[in-house]
Amino acid sequence: MPKSSLIGQSLLRVDGLEKVTGQTRFAADLKVPGLIHGRMLFSRFPHARILGIDCAQAQALPGVHAVLTAADLPNLRPFGIVFADQEVIVSQKARYLGDVVALVAAESPEAAEEALSLIEVQYQPLPAVFSPQEALADSAPLIHAERPNNIVNHHKVRKGDVSLGFAQADMILEREYRTQWVEHAYLELEAVTAVFHHDQLELFGSIQNPFSTQSMVASALGLPSEQIRVRQTPLGGSFGGKDEVMYLMAARAALLAKATQRPVRMQHSREESFRESYKRHPYQMRYKVGATREGLLTAMEIAILADAGAYAASSTFVTWRSVVHAAGPYRVEHVKTDITAVYTNNIYTGAMRGFGTPQVIFAVESLMDELAQELKLRPDELRRRNLLTTGTVTATGQCLNDHPVSLRDVMDRALQSIDYAQKINEPAQTGTTKRRGIGFAISHRGCSLGAEGVDRAEARLRWQPDGTVLLSIGLSDNGAGLNTVLSQIVAQELGIGTEQVRMDEPDTTLVPDAGSTVASRGTLMGGNAVREAAIHLREMLLVSASQLLSLPAEQLSFVEGRVCSNLDPSQVVSPAEVVDWLASCGKSLEATGSYEAPTVDWQEETGQGRAYFTYVYGCQAAEVEVDLSTGQVRVLHLVAAHELGRAINPATAKGQIYGGVAMGLGYGLLEELDLHQGQARSDNLDRYLLPTTCDVPQVVTPILIENPDPAGPYGAKSLGEPTNELTAAAIANAISQATGFRLRELPCDLIKIVLLRTLKPD
Repeated sequence: MPKSSLIGQSLLRVDGLEKVTGQTRFAADLKVPGLIHGRMLFSRFPHARILGIDCAQAQALPGVHAVLTAADLPNLRPFGIVFADQEVIVSQKARYLGDVVALVAAESPEAAEEALSLIEVQYQPLPAVFSPQEALADSAPLIHAERPNNIVNHHKVRKGDVSLGFAQADMILEREYRTQWVEHAYLELEAVTAVFHHDQLELFGSIQNPFSTQSMVASALGLPSEQIRVRQTPLGGSFGGKDEVMYLMAARAALLAKATQRPVRMQHSREESFRESYKRHPYQMRYKVGATREGLLTAMEIAILADAGAYAASSTFVTWRSVVHAAGPYRVEHVKTDITAVYTNNIYTGAMRGFGTPQVIFAVESLMDELAQELKLRPDELRRRNLLTTGTVTATGQCLNDHPVSLRDVMDRALQSIDYAQKINEPAQTGTTKRRGIGFAISHRGCSLGAEGVDRAEARLRWQPDGTVLLSIGLSDNGAGLNTVLSQIVAQELGIGTEQVRMDEPDTTLVPDAGSTVASRGTLMGGNAVREAAIHLREMLLVSASQLLSLPAEQLSFVEGRVCSNLDPSQVVSPAEVVDWLASCGKSLEATGSYEAPTVDWQEETGQGRAYFTYVYGCQAAEVEVDLSTGQVRVLHLVAAHELGRAINPATAKGQIYGGVAMGLGYGLLEELDLHQGQARSDNLDRYLLPTTCDVPQVVTPILIENPDPAGPYGAKSLGEPTNELTAAAIANAISQATGFRLRELPCDLIKIVLLRTLKPD
């Protein structure tokens, strides 16, 4: 390895200049000759049988090239990540208002829109259910007739005997918490273009996971995967939201392109994105906790209902992560957890940054503050008495003995930085309606996919004749700076500058599959694969150079981007010269690296096992000011301390903290999709409240704590989602400390605060 290290340096982002100068071309910016426009007709009812569709007037409209319904496509297949319960175009029954019943392709978006208005659909409205409780009732209509009930999945944890644990408790506390529907609200709307070249289908667009899209489109259309090429354009935001919705859009564009033999672009409006795209799951959570009078936890019993909406999508995986983390980062001998995802006729739910942990962290961290109040302990004192530490066992039976558990470190650093010990004892202001408060939340988060599935990544490097190195990997830079981090790893191992590393665009025909860009696994999984490829490439370079120089490879060193003789400094050769020599011999300089995650295990019946091969730890502390007369909350200061293994690029890591905190603040204070009878009433950004620069904390203090983990490249682990999962819980606890009353439902908006204030006046 080169002596000077690029690891740990805040290098400029490799894509930064193009983005800040507006040169980056997103999916809707691409110019395609002969392009026509595809549009979708949505169901008028959240649950209805489709009796017939008359497309004659739409087909006769000038400029219309195709009108398609399920009846025109008898070979279409349902698809899904776990359950094949979703249709590209619904055939017999609509299950939510985002279901598509017909497609149109026309010369202009206006002509396509007019054609949609001319399609006549006969519906038979069916009874609908809009809450998990309704859907679980004996009399509830079956949303999917092939299933015995409306349950998508049920995960559980069984550790010890909770009846024994509660018998040992001096205090038992029971509470209920709720979280809301949340929209991803990425700046770039969904867009995809489909082009057929004879039998070959090419798709390019704002696609988070090209290989998953290739697989799902192939499954739905009944095509071999090798006939489908998926190319990802730069993403203008995703946060987990551009998976299933993009599978559907890509498949629909492909159908229209095949029918018209023209390139077809489909692009959502903001209202359409709100209507069709999946959201973060709303949770209803009941917690029961037992503790001794000294504050030691004895038992925890948890029951959670998750609204999956009309389709299963990734609910099975989201709720599995929730069940692993539901009891929090605490030592509890006796745990019983049940989480059930339920079909309803609402918008379906799926992956969103945090993937099932923001909900349960809000609940368990609120619960710990409430328990501390009942026991007359400070919240930090109660947590310190129950923290997971190195060598202790989680609620899922995993002994944390293979990496340092940094919970105490992150707590100490965050609370010291915000002066928690002093401020928690300060009296509330008097003579004014404004109150200040302080609160915090902690978490442990399993890294990568864990026992959700096999976790593997592959990368390829090729030294080019111009001296640059081409990196090919199937992972996507969704805006977090992954390409910069991977470029640093390549440059570090090869002794070159990051400007000499070029990235292949994510393209299923050009790059090896590295798994989905999810679960904050990019640096950990992709970085390991890239590092191995770079080490192999360096070794191959030395072997090839030894042949060119007629010297033994063991007498050569790779220094500052050149191969030098250890005995004679005048004998030196550049990689470009080696590549040219190899080309003259009909060879190339190319290496592949791969990484497979360490073995994990999980027993579904008991919810016990080694759920993840390693964890990261975080603590966020918030100081707030609450105006009791208006309910307005101002976050004055937020400290985010995160143990991430090692920061390969501290600047991009801190950027993840700033973005995660802003997003978490929206979850905690503002954001809520207003659904009524399955209809999103807040269907644009003028009615869906996102945080602005006026709402984010006046001061955000990022603290990176490094405890290098042997599992990660140079010890690096994960950060993207942990920064988002804690903020709402920390703010909620600070609001409670400021006001003296507890909000047990997100968002903690001004209406809830004012209403609770009227119930608990000074």
